[in-house]
Amino acid sequence: MQKPKINTMKELSQAIGISRPTLSRYFQDPASVRPATSQKIKERLKDVDYVYNFLATRQNRKSTGLIGVIIPHFNDLFFTSLLEAIDVAARKKGFTIMTQCSHGNEDMEVTAVEKLRSMSADGAIIAPLGVDSSNAAFVAAGKDFPIVFADSHPSVPIDKADFVGTDNAQSIAAMVEYLCRAGDTPLFLGMPHMNSNAIEREEAYAKTMRDLGHVPAFVESGSATKTWDFEAYGHGVMDAHFSRQRHTAATILCANDRIAIGAIRAANRHGLYERGHEARGRLRIAGHDDHPLSQYMFPALTTMAQDIEGIGKVAIRLLSERVGSDERADPVRLMKEAALKLREST
Repeated sequence: MQKPKINTMKELSQAIGISRPTLSRYFQDPASVRPATSQKIKERLKDVDYVYNFLATRQNRKSTGLIGVIIPHFNDLFFTSLLEAIDVAARKKGFTIMTQCSHGNEDMEVTAVEKLRSMSADGAIIAPLGVDSSNAAFVAAGKDFPIVFADSHPSVPIDKADFVGTDNAQSIAAMVEYLCRAGDTPLFLGMPHMNSNAIEREEAYAKTMRDLGHVPAFVESGSATKTWDFEAYGHGVMDAHFSRQRHTAATILCANDRIAIGAIRAANRHGLYERGHEARGRLRIAGHDDHPLSQYMFPALTTMAQDIEGIGKVAIRLLSERVGSDERADPVRLMKEAALKLREST
């Protein structure tokens, strides 16, 4: 049996016999009406075809309850995991998230920021590309709502914007120290300079090596271009080296797991990992991030596990403290430590 289509709150009130003010309170927060009334509305809504207009009911309210989230890519499992953590934390705070993707493009990043402003978002959590052209958009948006940058930060500080991410100095140092204890000193295969993490991890590697009395050494990437396709980048760089018998028994620390996945694919192509044999004393490859697939490849990847859930929770907490507050405290910068995950690749 086809349900009658209901277009307005007035029609709905007449159809199910509940006053419009009560329905308005229910749709804003079911707990704001008596439990018996809430249950009655829920049951009677099953008999009609009605979709609550979320945005229309918030146009005249001080808060829309919307939190914008901008990430650089949907197909990177780190960012999808971060998005999930943000969504779970936001729901517990009563927020609804609106996700935008910059697709690694600076113009699309600016457009995403402007779209959130047009929707009167209460705030935004942004994993920025780190390009100069977006900074003006961030500054303008910061006058409309609070911003928390997550995972990476813009190329220049943005006034009164908070930041939460991984402590790259701690995480890279922990990995370098382990690799030096367990075998040869590591070479570093950096990531293309697509965001602030690329630079911070390179600097952390070089500093830790010098602190340990070693000379930093980097894997040459040749003419490799800047790209977000990190697996192909890692595979291309290391396949070229392995083809010339370079670094075939080296210890290589990759700036992230996606690069390491590509490097391990190249190593397997050249037969540098033998199934059933220990990697120690031969080629060792390590990564950073604890990509969801890193433990299921061959060999399973030694890496640093970022606290993705913690980053998402803290980002929402910082934002919720700013929303609706006229006072602007000093910006907060929180760094989460990462944990060493030892696996077969080292």
